[in-house]
Formats: sequence, C-alpha cells, structure tokens
Amino acid sequence: MSAINQYLTTHAERFEEELCEFLRIPSISADPSRAADMVRAADWLTDQFRRLRFVAELIPTAGPPLVYAESPNVPGAPTALVYGHYDVQPPDPLGAWVTPPFEPTRRDGNLYARGATDDKGQLFTHVKGAEAWITVEGRLPINLKFLIEGEEEVSSGGLERFLVEHADRLACQCVVISDSSQFAPGVPAITYGLRGIAYYELHVTGPRQDLHSGVFGGAVMNPANALTQILSGLIDRQGRVTIPEFYDDVLELSAKERDGLASLPFDEKQFFDQIGVPCGAGEAGFTAIERRWVRPTFDINGLWGGYQGEGSKTVLPAMAGAKFSFRLVPHQDPVKIKAGLERRIAELCPPSVRWRLIYHHGAPAVLTSPDSPQIEAASRAIDYAFGRRPVLIRDGGSIPIVTEFQQRLGAPALLLGWGQEDDGAHGPNEKFCLADFHRGIQASARLWEELRK
Repeated sequence: MSAINQYLTTHAERFEEELCEFLRIPSISADPSRAADMVRAADWLTDQFRRLRFVAELIPTAGPPLVYAESPNVPGAPTALVYGHYDVQPPDPLGAWVTPPFEPTRRDGNLYARGATDDKGQLFTHVKGAEAWITVEGRLPINLKFLIEGEEEVSSGGLERFLVEHADRLACQCVVISDSSQFAPGVPAITYGLRGIAYYELHVTGPRQDLHSGVFGGAVMNPANALTQILSGLIDRQGRVTIPEFYDDVLELSAKERDGLASLPFDEKQFFDQIGVPCGAGEAGFTAIERRWVRPTFDINGLWGGYQGEGSKTVLPAMAGAKFSFRLVPHQDPVKIKAGLERRIAELCPPSVRWRLIYHHGAPAVLTSPDSPQIEAASRAIDYAFGRRPVLIRDGGSIPIVTEFQQRLGAPALLLGWGQEDDGAHGPNEKFCLADFHRGIQASARLWEELRK
C-alpha cells in the first residue's frame, strides 16, 4: 500500500479540485428545471469511470439516469458493489448560506457546498480509492461495480425498478454505502443496523360540514376530538405502542450488543442540551441510544383539522387528519403492523365518526451481523486510515433502498460514513471535513485490499 498511499498524497489537491467540479453542478432532483444539470452530473461521473478503463454507461429511467460502471475483471476475486447518489437537496433558504451553495468554498478545514457530504463528497472517495489502484497497480485487487442514482432525494423509483429487473447483473458479496456519519469527531463508525418504517395517514370524518361548536358541541362527536383520542390510545404512558402483537417479533438486544452501546462515548445531558430539550422521553427501561437505534417507536408527524387562521372561530370541524409513522426494528413486518393498527383504530374510534387509513410506504429494518467478515475487513481498513478501529453502531433512520439491496442481492451492506452529524446535510452551509475526505479515500483504497483476503 505504500505506493498507493504516495499516489493519494501526491494527488490530494487534484482530488479536491475535481470534487469541487462535481459540486458546482446543481443536480437538484426535486427541481424539474434542473433536468439538464442532472444529466450533466451523470455524464461527469461516467467520464470519471471511463478514464479508469471501467465499462460505464448511463441507464435511462423515467427520471434522471442511473450511472453504472464495472472495473476490469479480476478472475476469481470477490465483488463489491458501491452505491451512492449524485442528486442533492434544494439549497433553500439561500439567505442562510455564508457562501453560495454551488460555489464550493474551503473554510476552517471544511469544504462548504450543497452535496459536500450528502452524498457527492462521500461517494467520490470510493471513485478515487479505485483510481489509486488502477493507476499504481494496473488493476484492482477485487471486482468493483458502481451503481449511482439521481433520485435518492425524491424516492429512488428508477433504481428500485432496475433492482427488480437486473438483480443478476448486480451480484456481489457486499454493498458499500457511504452516505452517513461517524459516531463523533475522531470516532469513525460502521453502521450495522437501520430501523425500518411504516408511514400512514388517518382521516376522521363526522358531519357533512363544519358546525357551530356552541349549537352542536356536546351532542355531535367532534372529529378532532376523536382523532386525538385514537392517537393517544396508540401509545401508553410507559412509551409502549398498544397495537396488538406489535412487540411479538421484536429482536431484543443481546447482552454483548447492549454493553457495546453502553460503552460508546455518549453524554445524554449534552445530547439533550444540544437539541434544546430539558430531558429525554420514550420507552421505559431503555437508554437514549437504545430508544433511538434499537427500539420501535410511534410518532405523530403532522396534524390538521378545524380553524387555523387568525383569532378565534368556534367551529366543530367536519374532518380531522394526521400523519404518523412507526420506526421498526429487525423482524417486525410492516404488513403485519398495518393489520394490527387497523384493529386497534377500530377499537379506539367512537362509533359516531368514520375513519380511513392510508398506507404511504414502509420498509423492514436492516441488520448485518457485526461479526461478519465484511465488517471485520472494513474495520481493518478504517483503522488503517483513521488511526483507530471504528465503533459499531446502529442508526434510528430508515434507508429503504438498503433493504432492497439486501433482499434482492442477498449481500450484506457496509454502511461506512465519513461525515459528521453537524455537516448540515439538507440544511444551509452543508460541509465536509477535508481531512475526513482524504481519510475516506485512504480507507476505501485499503478496503478493496482487505476484502480480497
């Protein structure tokens, strides 16, 4: 690896400049007026791969194209698939940016731009890690496939269809994804578990039209009152969801995992102070980390109904609604959750109103064995580049496409985040630490060697 490390050092400044080129392309998938920029970003990536003698192509979808690339074949070697996305979030509010979002700016050791950490900068580390091997050694130690989409920020519809139709083409031993964060500054991490999700909308309707609350109140059930009764009945005072059979399939933490989470350098008081709340809340008997990462939850995401304007209006609304979600843990089935939820709502809903449940989307949780050989290989690579072994963590968020990869390819996911929690992904002044950018490239280059063993 010494020659490869020398190459990475010699070309570090060029890598930064190329990343800036990439970041200047405003590839905002949510903005239809940026369709040409989406193609420009995809073309830019394709050109990067072709310079490395990868077989690369743009694959059309109903939206922005997929970028697919394969390295020159290494007979008998394992195969890794690298996933990422070249689309970015809208930069609004523009006035909150210190420097323009698509004019990358170095400041205090960071590179500021939309997409710096989510996900162009992190994705690009794997492109440059591959480049070092191809240039110095003439080939990679393993076979690499890259699948990079332009719709991650708006649903991944094109990628999901491609996975269904072309799973054989994507066959691999592991899927490498860098689109997340380290545990803390100086504490690299491998995420081996993600919670799943089930997202719903509930409408409760009563009279044909809004009514005078003085004339009709007390004689007619108020749909807003009924809605709040239903929602409050879905969770008890101990923070446990009351849906029938909800906890039957929950995979409990092993003593080893619980001890590992407890050993992480995490200050609960500091965590709550940073987000501006006096203390935590949630399911009794669990720590804040356990509640966030490994326990299922119920959360109301939006509420509406009745008068919302200035001043007062004594109205009994004809309809009230809510959006809410459950975060799920390994072995919980979103379909089974829906059946139990419908039974529970039927129990809680007063007979004088009607209800309608809309299922928006769902995905099961993801769990990779922390003792897998791929995680051990990644741990060695990160130790080599960052100077310490990564901690093994779970994450409370949901990335449905990771579930799709594991189910359709039968390959474990390696979630290797080089960013930091304060990088501002989706917000103003998004950044990526340049030292972590270069450490990420070195870890990536080392990973291809470690996965060969």
